[in-house]
Amino acid sequence: MIKKILSYLIPVKIFETKSSISHSIEVTWANGELVLDSKNANYSYGSLQRILRLGLKSIGFEKIVKMERILILGVAGGSVIKTLVDEVKFKGKLTGVEIDPEIIHIANTYFKLNEVENLEIVIDDAFEFVLKTKEKYDLIIIDIFQDTTMPYFLFETFFTNRLCYLLKSKGFILFNTMILNDDQNSRNKKYITDFVHPQFKIRTIPRIEIHNELIVIEKLA
Repeated sequence: MIKKILSYLIPVKIFETKSSISHSIEVTWANGELVLDSKNANYSYGSLQRILRLGLKSIGFEKIVKMERILILGVAGGSVIKTLVDEVKFKGKLTGVEIDPEIIHIANTYFKLNEVENLEIVIDDAFEFVLKTKEKYDLIIIDIFQDTTMPYFLFETFFTNRLCYLLKSKGFILFNTMILNDDQNSRNKKYITDFVHPQFKIRTIPRIEIHNELIVIEKLA
């Protein structure tokens, strides 16, 4: 409790480790809440939770609560899962795909992710999972970072087409991206310009928390 109170003045680190995939991982009290960070970026809770909450609100909590299946690519500490369960009151099936088992161990230990009853965690590479899955989803959330770096495959046409194929009628993709320089800004612009699908609509929610841009893809029928 003392660390939580003190965190309103300065961040208080309570756990730090390294993994072969995520490298530096820290759990910190900040402004009265536990957050999960990499060396240079917020991984879960804190600003990231605010970003994805805004994306979910732009889709509409009232739409999401009626959905049956949601896929989360990149779980980390599970903040978007907690938003879906605690705020949206989503009762359907949640599938979270995370490549780093150490991250899931931390999420269970510090953020009680294993207490979410309607959640299935799959330890796998997101690209491989998307190729293999036979399920269709109402909402796909992409939130994959290695510190401040995003894997290039996320922006490839093949991967995007596969995600669109996995969407149910009137489904959504919510894609969290980070823009730190002109090259990444051009990358996002090209992604949006190159997206030409008559059955889909694409839009952005720009510059959330300074460096984040959300891309929303909606299947129209």
